[in-house]
Amino acid sequence: MLQSLKNEATKSEDMFMQFQEIQESVRLAFLNCFLYFAGSLERIGIELGQHRSDKEGSQFPNGYTYELEENAPSDLHGGVTDPHQQLLIVLSNIGYCKDELSYELYAKYRHIWLHSRGKDEGNSDVQDLVNSFSALEEKVLEQYTFAKANLIRSAAMNYLLNSGVQWGAAPAVKGVRDAAVELLHTLVAVHAEVFAGAKPLLDKTLGILVEGLIDTFISIFHENETTDLSALDTNGFCQLMLELEYFETILNPYFTSDARDSLKSLQGVLLEKATESMTDGVDNPGHNRRPTRGSEDALADDKQGTTVSPDELISLAQQYSSEFLQSELERTRINTACFAESIPLDSVPEPAKSAYSPFRNSMDSPSKNYRGGTYNTGSSGFSRQRH
Repeated sequence: MLQSLKNEATKSEDMFMQFQEIQESVRLAFLNCFLYFAGSLERIGIELGQHRSDKEGSQFPNGYTYELEENAPSDLHGGVTDPHQQLLIVLSNIGYCKDELSYELYAKYRHIWLHSRGKDEGNSDVQDLVNSFSALEEKVLEQYTFAKANLIRSAAMNYLLNSGVQWGAAPAVKGVRDAAVELLHTLVAVHAEVFAGAKPLLDKTLGILVEGLIDTFISIFHENETTDLSALDTNGFCQLMLELEYFETILNPYFTSDARDSLKSLQGVLLEKATESMTDGVDNPGHNRRPTRGSEDALADDKQGTTVSPDELISLAQQYSSEFLQSELERTRINTACFAESIPLDSVPEPAKSAYSPFRNSMDSPSKNYRGGTYNTGSSGFSRQRH
């Protein structure tokens, strides 16, 4: 039919111009449908963000709410009431439009208008659509990661300040504390949620949150360096260094270069604080340690309350890591199995690889019953100008 219309239109210049205008109108209507849908998704995302903010005052410290979702945006159905999961539904729709639907439908209908335009302009149309959905994806993902970062900060506060450890008089290192595993559970929950709702964004989301976690550690330390974290003895330093290496090993695939730089900065801050505490003369540790590792405990006891060089502190922390890291990775592997399941073993450090290999080999067995799931971004608008 289009060919017949074109043949008729060529008989008259006026008819041909009108025919081209119709083609252009169809093209713009097609593109505007996508942009209108993108605008609708953006509106839903904004409403969810506002609804989430309104609910922040009705949360228990652990992040659970005690009120039902009564005023959540009505555009989303299917029984999903959690605003974080609803944001993931929005992200999933954005990703589908960006990566599949825009290409598929443009290829299906471009014959209506493409013969009146160059191929490069057709490619430009699709790229403009992709850019619009990409900008929207960044905005909505920022809302989701911001919400999760608040929960992670609460978990990090509990880990550093509310776990019952006085860091200036810490007990002997006996492995990774339960508080460290509980902190990881926050990221495990995020993994499960994103894996189920917007899997293509899993690595990016966890990368943002892991980077934020390290920055949060640094922030909490500076906020409390004159109170709860005013002193850091040898045991406290070694405990934190062991657990930071534990975190880094498990979350290694999600460590960005900025996260690694922040981790080095954090380790440097801890080393400086521990050295300063030793130099100031912590000669009354205020706790009793029960030696369980022979000469190594004796070494820790000798170091407590005396001046210790940074090199000695690093050496001692490395001893604890050599003794405990491997066994702690194996002991807690069920708690973090989702991370091992979603990444190639070749991409993880050697200690984690050897710890997870036996468990990974059993992933496909009938008895398997654990799975992880059911940047600062711009605020680009969604306008289109054609001349």
